Amino acid sequence: MSRSWMYEKRTSSGFLNGVEEFCRCALEHQENVQDNGFYCPCVDCENVSRVSSIKTLRDHVIRRGFREQYHVWIWHGEIGGYTGNSSENPIIDHHVHTETIDRTEDMFSEEDDEGEEDVDDDIEEDHIDEMMEAIQDKPHLFERLSEAAEKPLYPGCVKYTQLSAVSVLTNLKIKGGVTDAIFSQFLEALEDMFPEGNVLPKSTYYANKLMCPFGLAYEKIDACPNDCILYRKEFADLDKCPRCGKSRYKLPDGVMPGEGKKGPSAKLLWYLPIIPRFRRLFSIKKEAKNLRWHADKRKKDGLLRHPADSPQWKDIDEEYPEFGKEDRNLRLALSTDGMNPFGSLSSQHSTWHVLLVIYNLPPWLCMKSNNIMLSLLIQGPEQPGN
Repeated sequence: MSRSWMYEKRTSSGFLNGVEEFCRCALEHQENVQDNGFYCPCVDCENVSRVSSIKTLRDHVIRRGFREQYHVWIWHGEIGGYTGNSSENPIIDHHVHTETIDRTEDMFSEEDDEGEEDVDDDIEEDHIDEMMEAIQDKPHLFERLSEAAEKPLYPGCVKYTQLSAVSVLTNLKIKGGVTDAIFSQFLEALEDMFPEGNVLPKSTYYANKLMCPFGLAYEKIDACPNDCILYRKEFADLDKCPRCGKSRYKLPDGVMPGEGKKGPSAKLLWYLPIIPRFRRLFSIKKEAKNLRWHADKRKKDGLLRHPADSPQWKDIDEEYPEFGKEDRNLRLALSTDGMNPFGSLSSQHSTWHVLLVIYNLPPWLCMKSNNIMLSLLIQGPEQPGN
């Protein structure tokens, strides 16, 4: 049935029967997630506040009405999109949390570039589903993230939500090189300064826990000091390099590799997984369209305007035709350079970072810092060699 009843007169039989349907859906969702309360979608609560009983929930929506544009009950167990309100039905299935993603995207997306061209709206639903598998596998994490993206930092706050405030503070922490201990004290002080009822995390641990659904994880992989191997897969359990014999660990003087003694890793590689980040790019409608710009919107006049016009791009398409015929396959540039993280010219230490540049994007977005991905960090003190 159509959900036009949600915004009809609240004394009509259609509205009252629809409210009972909504309450059944909310109860079923509560049983599935084993939650203690219900998000209330009335015009005052707007799915930010909770109520403790289904009776209170029913009373709120009957007395106050539903908040605007809540045709798909994503806070009460449904997933999907809505195609209209006259004679069409909501599309409710395993598709993207359309409304929630749009809000989260709007919060963090920058304004469109002046040179950016308009792009079509035709994104294939099955491909979005495929790219969203990582989120759908952990719906409770995404629900928690979406809740934090809507929850005001404190009652009456209109500028910051819990998620946006934590992301701003975390960025400042990273830029300033603030330690976890000092950051926890900073959060405690801010929490005490803000009005009562604020939802700012009280420690670095809880701030990181809130941000974890973004998939900003990293892996530390032990490496041979001579860059022979990485201690992973078939080498994961070894204590010394099978090629050069160097120890995997920093050992005290007189201790030979393989004698059972272990210490700090002699060399570390920091790996930041890129697949979750690619999935997030394709899950955002605007970014997914930009990743096809080279095929859909590029001016093809024989001039070298984009990497797709280059002979190298065409050579790859000819050598790997199955790869080349899919426009959404990503073309990446790999680059690395060393830097001195300690700011001292006399220091011999250098850290090497490996960056990925996505060539599918339009030229004015391709080299922007927020589109360049850090994939590896290689610790010094010397260049990585191999």
